[in-house]
Amino acid sequence: MSLENSEHALSETARVARDLIRIDTSNRGGGDAEPERPAADYVAAYLRDLGLEPEIFESDPGRASVVARVSGADPTLPALVLHGHLDVVPADPANWTVDPFAGVVKDGMLWGRGAVDMKDMDAMILTAIAELLRAGERPRRDVILAFFADEENGGVYGAQYLVRNHPELFAGAQTAISEVGGYSIDIAGTRAYLIQTGEKSLEWIKLRARGTAAHGSRVWHDNAVTRLAEAIAALGRHEWPVALTDTTRELVDAIAAILGEDPREVAPEELVLRLGKGGGFIQASLRSTSNPTVLNAGYKHNVIPDTAEALVDVRALPVDQDTILDQIRAIIGDDIELEQVHSDIGLEVPFAGELVEAMTASLQRADPEARVLPYLLSGGTDNKSLARLGITGYGFAPLRLPADLDFPGMFHGVDERVPLDALDFGHGVLVDLLRTY
Repeated sequence: MSLENSEHALSETARVARDLIRIDTSNRGGGDAEPERPAADYVAAYLRDLGLEPEIFESDPGRASVVARVSGADPTLPALVLHGHLDVVPADPANWTVDPFAGVVKDGMLWGRGAVDMKDMDAMILTAIAELLRAGERPRRDVILAFFADEENGGVYGAQYLVRNHPELFAGAQTAISEVGGYSIDIAGTRAYLIQTGEKSLEWIKLRARGTAAHGSRVWHDNAVTRLAEAIAALGRHEWPVALTDTTRELVDAIAAILGEDPREVAPEELVLRLGKGGGFIQASLRSTSNPTVLNAGYKHNVIPDTAEALVDVRALPVDQDTILDQIRAIIGDDIELEQVHSDIGLEVPFAGELVEAMTASLQRADPEARVLPYLLSGGTDNKSLARLGITGYGFAPLRLPADLDFPGMFHGVDERVPLDALDFGHGVLVDLLRTY
């Protein structure tokens, strides 16, 4: 066994992340998931060992979330919600270099589904709190720890359920920190950390075409599959226009300054794509998107079906949020039915204020060379649910990463992995933040 596979060679943060990866909590959506309860039990036991009193909430059998409150040194300050999610998207082992649920450690990295999204951050949260409490310290303010079920399905069985049925859990909180922010990217040799200050709105829609069933040998023009294929191709190829928000405008200007370019002379998308491995992830924050993801039609080779359906993942910028479904209807045509499966709000919060200053300061104490920039997330997080309680959320899972690692590309990707030293870096930054914010 290599040294890095040795139990004693791993930090506590890496061990906790590995343990969580080994608990398969795959979420296939629509209520079809491996239950989060075993992971919730693991987290609750860890928190009880620290002297806390975690509560487990099940919205459905096995669909479990964990919440615990840590008293701060100054109870007059508004509380901070520090949250992660326990579920992961599915992984096909046939496509992976390693078993995605084995928590393999090799090449200085922890591999597995959830290593990036987001059992790494779950572990960093747990061990950051542990370091303070074991040293007899308290965070500066009350911290509400939340580990949600079902984030990969929009939080229906997790954050949405708790916000709707147990809002008292989050009493006194004004700010929140979660995933998909705080990690580093390389901009022409300059290391920059991206704090997530916004999220697109979410529309998961189903498109349905109807026709007339017939024998597959017929000359047939009323074919639901053909009708749907034409509509889905038109939507999938549609180029939504670039539209900058306050967040993306500030980010593009900062990128231009680092690259020595004039943002009035170089198109925003061109500037973003010059970021290399991080560019493709940020590119989607500049425009709305509508990606077909699932097709379903027919049941036999020689039967023309009377219906065909497709699922589409739609993420809208604020400028399109209120009109995007009408725009989609115009693209697909009147003979295609459109059904909303799941909908959620978009967010954008200022890159300013006490929490942003504290996150920036904690990063720069750990990495004095750090540039800290805002960005808009093309996806979404459970901050959407907390926003309904008036809680302002940011993405801040701090990781110092190698310049050549395509970290954003591993969200929901194959061979998901995170460097071991990045986990320890993030742990330290969170400890510093909890002491100072």
